[in-house]
Amino acid sequence: MTSSRTAQLTGIQIEGRDIFLRFAQESDLDDYFTFLQDPESNRLTGSQREFTRDEIAAWIRKISVINSDRVDFVILLKRTNELLGEVVLNEIDSINRSASIRIAIQGNHHRGKGYGTEAMIQMLRCSFNVLKLHRVHLEVYTFNPRAIHVYEKIGFKREGLQRDALYMNGEFHDIITMAILEDEFRSLHETLG
Repeated sequence: MTSSRTAQLTGIQIEGRDIFLRFAQESDLDDYFTFLQDPESNRLTGSQREFTRDEIAAWIRKISVINSDRVDFVILLKRTNELLGEVVLNEIDSINRSASIRIAIQGNHHRGKGYGTEAMIQMLRCSFNVLKLHRVHLEVYTFNPRAIHVYEKIGFKREGLQRDALYMNGEFHDIITMAILEDEFRSLHETLG
């Protein structure tokens, strides 16, 4: 059952080549607050509200513990411990062995360097190998071709289009739905022995 598997993540830190993932901590409040104020991250994720420091502090307390239906990791740069963003597995469905994934990287100076790709691959590896999921899906706005390219490079396949699903800055925007299955991920990202 996935809820018992999420408990295996207690205290876990997932290391990649340039980044590592871990649960948020109260000491991350200032960096997390700055991250959530990034206008470009907010645009790319469709976020349209501002959060107070108290709301963010309460949110960090909520996501810093194990939940059966979600895993929230912050993404940090290994060489500096700088908070780059977050990668979240939510809507975990233990019966159908599926979940939704989302990611956000703050600041244009961090985008395009492979940090998001590395974080997604590490989170997918955890999804399939630790949580024993079969399918992970996501949504991406059509105005974000860079993310669409990265998701396709990782192995996500387009499954559908939600027309005019987001209303932002006086315009409607479409959402592309994409998913990757465990065998597709393994064939691209897991090496044998």
